[in-house]
Amino acid sequence: MDKYPDQKRAVQFLYPPIEPFDQRMLDVGQGHRIYVEQCGNPNGVPVIVCHGGPGGGTSPAMRRYFDPRVYRIVLFDQRGCGRSRPHASCEDNTTWHLVADMEMIRDLLEIDSWILFGGSWGATLALIYAQTHPDRVTHLILRGVFLMTQAELDWFYGGGAGKFWPETWAKFTALVPEDEQGDLIAAYHKRLFSGNRDEEVRFGRAWSAWENALASVYSNGMSGESPGDYARAFARLENHYFSNAGFLHMDGQILANMGRISHIPGIIVQGRFDMICPPASAYSIHEQWPNSDLIMVRNAGHALSEPGISAALVKAMDQLAEDFSG
Repeated sequence: MDKYPDQKRAVQFLYPPIEPFDQRMLDVGQGHRIYVEQCGNPNGVPVIVCHGGPGGGTSPAMRRYFDPRVYRIVLFDQRGCGRSRPHASCEDNTTWHLVADMEMIRDLLEIDSWILFGGSWGATLALIYAQTHPDRVTHLILRGVFLMTQAELDWFYGGGAGKFWPETWAKFTALVPEDEQGDLIAAYHKRLFSGNRDEEVRFGRAWSAWENALASVYSNGMSGESPGDYARAFARLENHYFSNAGFLHMDGQILANMGRISHIPGIIVQGRFDMICPPASAYSIHEQWPNSDLIMVRNAGHALSEPGISAALVKAMDQLAEDFSG
C-alpha cells in the first residue's frame, strides 16, 4: 500500500515522460564536473530547473512540469550531488559557485535569458541567481520558498517543527548527546564529516529521514530508509550549506535585495501546511515583489509531488506558454 496514496493523483497533472535530447558532464572547475541535460523543444522557450536540498539532485519527473512542445527544459545536478562528481564533495561548493555554474551552462547553451523554476533550496538559488543576474531572467516560478535565514533554520532544526511532530523530532535528536542538542546542525556536522563512512551514512539517513517525514501534508511522521550514498550526500551538502548560513553576505539578504528583481514577473506556489518552509517566507517576498502572484495551496505541504502543488505549477507553466504563443 502506498504511504501517501493521494499523491498518485499528482501524476494526472504532469506531461507524459520524455527523454533528453542532450546529456553531458560539464567541467566547471575546482575539480567539479556537473551533469546537465536538455529535453523538450530545442528551439523552445528556455527554462532551467533548480533542484532542492542543497544536495537533492534532479529526477526524470522534473521534466514533466513543462509542455515539451513549448519549452527547452534544462536540468542540472548541483555540485556534489546526483550524477555530478565528485559525489558528496563540499570542497569549493558554495552558493556562489552554483550561481557561476548556472551562468556557465547558460553561456555554453547559447541562451540569452531564461525562466527559473525552483522549489525549496531551488527557490533560494533561483532568487539569488536572479538578484545577481537580473538581465538574464525572464520569469521566476517558485515553490515552497526558503530564504536561507537563521529564523528558518531555527524553526526546522531548533524545535519549532518538532512541536508538531514530537515523536519524529525525538528520533532525530536522540542520536546525539543531550549536551549537544542545543545546536543540532553542529552536532550532526561533527558526525557527517567524521571520516567514518558508516557513521556518516547512519547520520545522513537520520538527517534525511527528519526532512522526508515532514515533506507531505499526508505524512504519518514516518519515512522509508534512503539509500546510503544518497542520504550521505544529501545530508553532508545540506549541513555544509546550513553551517555556513548559505554563504550569504548577511542574514535576510534575499529579502533585502528584492528590489533588484521587482521588474521580473513571478509566480509563487506555496503549500499552506508546509512544515519545512512555512508560508511566512513566501508571503514576505510576495509583499516586496510587486510583479509576483502568490498561490497558496490549501491542502498541501512541502513536496513537489503533492497533487495541489503539481497542479498549480503545471497550470502556471501552461499559462506562460499561452502568453508566449499569443
